[in-house]
Amino acid sequence: MSEQTDSGEDRRETGNSSASTKLFDIRTIIGGLFVVYGVLVGFAGIFPTKEGLAKAQGININLWTGLSMLLLGGLFLLWVKLRPLEAPEAPAEEASESAGPIA
Repeated sequence: MSEQTDSGEDRRETGNSSASTKLFDIRTIIGGLFVVYGVLVGFAGIFPTKEGLAKAQGININLWTGLSMLLLGGLFLLWVKLRPLEAPEAPAEEASESAGPIA
């Protein structure tokens, strides 16, 4: 009976580490920030000022930069979706030692 309890606890620990691994995936954070900043900069590019366009020699830099940031953020988030992180497997020796003695 204790073996079933131990294996259940191991499954819960693996599930928790997998959830925390996905939660703190740096690709998600970077992608999210690029999307947010891309929206902000792109919105500023939708309504350019004449002075701003004159400084950039007629190119709407805010719009192009915002769109580029949105694209990059979207690619990061797509990468997370297509190739999710997996928790590393514990070596067999360590797993058997942490389970304790079998009664």
